[in-house]
Amino acid sequence: MGTAKIPALLWLLAGVVLALAVNPTHGAKTRHYDFFITETNYTRLCHEKSILTVNGQFPGPTIYARKGDLVIVNVHNNGNKNITIHWHGVDQPRNPWSDGPEFITQCPIRPGGNFTYQVILFEEEGTLWWHAHSDFDRATVHGAIVIHPKRGTTFPFKKPDKEIPIILGEWWNDDVEHVLDEAKLTGGDVEPSDANTINGQPGDMFPCSRDDTFKVQVQQGNTYLLRVINAGLTNDMFFAVAGHRLTVVGIDARYTKPLTVDYIMIAPGQTMDVLLEANRTLGSNSRYYMAARTFITLPLDTIPFNNSTATAIVEYTDSAAARPAGPPEFPVLPAIKDENAAMAFVKQLKSLGNQDHPVHVPTHADEHMIIDLAINFLPCDAANPTNESCIKGPNGNTTRFAASLNNVSFENPAIDVLDAYYYGSGRGVYEEDFPNKPAVSVNLTGGGLGLTKRGTKVKVLEYGAVVEVVFQDLSGENHPMHLHGFAFYVVGRGSGIFDELRDPATYNLVDPPFQNTVSVPKSGWAAIRFRADNPGVWFMHCHFDRHVVWGMDTVFIVKDGKTPQAQMLPRPPNMPKC
Repeated sequence: MGTAKIPALLWLLAGVVLALAVNPTHGAKTRHYDFFITETNYTRLCHEKSILTVNGQFPGPTIYARKGDLVIVNVHNNGNKNITIHWHGVDQPRNPWSDGPEFITQCPIRPGGNFTYQVILFEEEGTLWWHAHSDFDRATVHGAIVIHPKRGTTFPFKKPDKEIPIILGEWWNDDVEHVLDEAKLTGGDVEPSDANTINGQPGDMFPCSRDDTFKVQVQQGNTYLLRVINAGLTNDMFFAVAGHRLTVVGIDARYTKPLTVDYIMIAPGQTMDVLLEANRTLGSNSRYYMAARTFITLPLDTIPFNNSTATAIVEYTDSAAARPAGPPEFPVLPAIKDENAAMAFVKQLKSLGNQDHPVHVPTHADEHMIIDLAINFLPCDAANPTNESCIKGPNGNTTRFAASLNNVSFENPAIDVLDAYYYGSGRGVYEEDFPNKPAVSVNLTGGGLGLTKRGTKVKVLEYGAVVEVVFQDLSGENHPMHLHGFAFYVVGRGSGIFDELRDPATYNLVDPPFQNTVSVPKSGWAAIRFRADNPGVWFMHCHFDRHVVWGMDTVFIVKDGKTPQAQMLPRPPNMPKC
């Protein structure tokens, strides 16, 4: 195309103009960051290893911006493998080119290469995050995105005295690439992580970890905004602070009605803005544990998992409370398999819905989809049915674990879907027949659909169509389902099989939470609605990374609208090549 002949610098300047045309916010700025992907040695749990990092940091650097800003990030791959970066929860209006998932919207950045992402902040305000979107790289390649209110406006709550990113994650002593390769080779499940972490540290309950435990220093009477992110690959988390209640004021960079609770449950991919009031009586204990514990919902008790609890320490620095103290108090967290506690929390989340942050829930849907989420199996070797090398597969040594949406296990193409769509060469790359409903009726006793099939099936949407998706779990575990390019209203959720005649009557169409990642309950369902007004190619997938690899993914292609402002931006000339 003609745009490919524009010099890269001129194209970047043109991109800035285009991006600001998408969102001409008064006072918006363009902010620049350089991300250098490097291999860096880190020690955790008495074990040193080389990990991929951004700028040598684990977790990576925080991006600071305001609502409406354009953030330009030049990613230099000085690592040893291909990589991409995704700006999780950023809608990227008309700009799928900078969304990041490998082989969906771009080919990966090769070692020695670089790519400049244009991150267009539009309606988002609060906490989001960025992470690698290739293989298992996001285990260590991730960081926070803090989006403050645009100038001249403020928070819809009292301005906090300090803001603190709290990134929940996981640590493997083994190299995460080896963990992934081993699962692919053997056909088995992914080995559990060795520890949960808070801001990269497991806490003082783990060996060789006491001195580096993350600490939060507070003063009595102050209020702290904890920007909590679940960056883990495999675990939902319960999170609490001993001796203090937490007030949730936002989820996925959208404000909520203030909700004061003893704990939160946060799924991988989700972010929550939480107020902590330092209101303990001076002279009492001055140290309190902040803790993150795995919340697990596996179908079988024999499946191994990381059942650890990560800790950080909240310390009062006031002189009256600074005297030597005993061990920090530990919070009361729900039990590791307490599904009722998790559901009780998420059901209370509601959008703020005031004049400055209104709610626009679609009252009808043009497209109705029911998507079954299942864990399945595939032949060990599709090209050779007699191959029996899957020594850890689900059915002896002839099959490997897989996952599916409506019994389609997604297969990444050799070139990215976005390029194929943009150039009109999708035939042979993907098929436009992802099913709106499962082909067969199922119950919840089988744990899935058994054998599945691979395919690169996508769903094409008309611009402006209102889409309702009901996610139905068949696998006997929670699934954090994430949609790129959109926030959506979580209008309903429930247990058992979704009833198309009865359950829509229970929807909240007044103030449902506005999210980009929804936790679908074990053996239950969750319903979302969104308006397809962002043209482009957008990935949808489970945010348990092993399920992404197994195929619990699909793609929405949203067609261009009729006006220039309803059409996808042109392809940048410097996109990485496959």
